[in-house]
Amino acid sequence: MITISNLHKSFDKKNILNGVNLNIEKGSSSVIIGRSGTGKSVLIKCILGLIAPDEGSIEVGNNIIFNKGKFKSLNNIKVGMLFQGGALFDSLKIWQNVSFYHIQKGKNKKFCSNNAIHHLEKVGLDKSILNLYPSELSGGMQKRVALARAIALEPDIIFFDEPTTGLDPISADVINKLILTIVRDIGATSITITHDMTSARTISDKIHMLHEGKIIWEGDKNSIENTENKNVIQFINGSSDNKLN
Repeated sequence: MITISNLHKSFDKKNILNGVNLNIEKGSSSVIIGRSGTGKSVLIKCILGLIAPDEGSIEVGNNIIFNKGKFKSLNNIKVGMLFQGGALFDSLKIWQNVSFYHIQKGKNKKFCSNNAIHHLEKVGLDKSILNLYPSELSGGMQKRVALARAIALEPDIIFFDEPTTGLDPISADVINKLILTIVRDIGATSITITHDMTSARTISDKIHMLHEGKIIWEGDKNSIENTENKNVIQFINGSSDNKLN
């Protein structure tokens, strides 16, 4: 579904991505792990077309969308995004947040309201919150609303940016399981960036580790425990000492 070849990106002469190569299979759930500041968010923004890479190519659904410094349209491929902080619109009611895509497409209020109810139910919420504002919900509920919005356009690809950040362990577990269930239910390809190994192990088919601007390890979630890569071992163990046995 997504093929990234030799992707480079620098800011003020500081190299962030140093030749990333990545293949994401259609219908899979891939997780990109790595320390803060390693370029995970930059990589996602490059795929989304929010940032132009300096070099390399990006192919989505057999369409080359970035090559030789130029972006091309994603055509009919729909993309959903769950932002790290939820990124709900404070001034819009919950139903307007969830159906934001359809509102922009000119759908009427009844359609948008019903669409919101349908997708809120998928994340364990009901219509009683339709006319509330985000500030009237807890952090965990806001994250669920943001997830409902991400799937409301029935996307082909969904990106999750640190989906459990700021949540307590129980709420985080709820979000992880919802992501796992919903992605499989709609048959979307998903890419999650996180430093939370509990989340990575729960929702992934395959894990990729980004380190110093490159993918230094990748494999299924069960094989990561057997790796001999010292940087991966240090990360999954949460050790500040890089002199590991």
